[in-house]
Parts: sequence; structure tokens; C-alpha cells
Amino acid sequence: MDQLDRITRQPGVMGGKACIRGMRVTVGMVVGQIGAGHSVDDILTDFPYLERQDIMQALRYAAWRADEREVELALT
Repeated sequence: MDQLDRITRQPGVMGGKACIRGMRVTVGMVVGQIGAGHSVDDILTDFPYLERQDIMQALRYAAWRADEREVELALT
């Protein structure tokens, strides 16, 4: 997705989890902070190397993944 250009997945970074701009900050960590009641401004203060757009894209990515449906194919 073009609008999620800040979300990266690399096998050698955080076990291939979705990260912010190749850093060792996962989408799950950002979403977890929001879920724990921290505001975007709180996260930006705690992680000054993140940008507001990083957090917004992490939330959009998480929403997209929550709506995505994985279908397992039977191997014959």
C-alpha cells in the first residue's frame, strides 16, 4: 500500500515484524501504547525519533491488518 510507506518488514529486523521506517520500533508497540491510554503526544515525547506520521501509519496498518482475512490453502 502506497500510503503505508513508513511501515517496513525485513527478516533481519525484529524478526520480520512490521516496523516503523526500518527502526526497531514495531507497529505492535505503537498500537499497544495507544491501547494503554497514551496519547500520540505522549508517544512522541517518549520516542523522540518517531514522527506523528509514523504513528498515524502504524494505526492505519493495524486497522488494515485487522480487516485483512487470511485464507489457508490446502496442499494437495
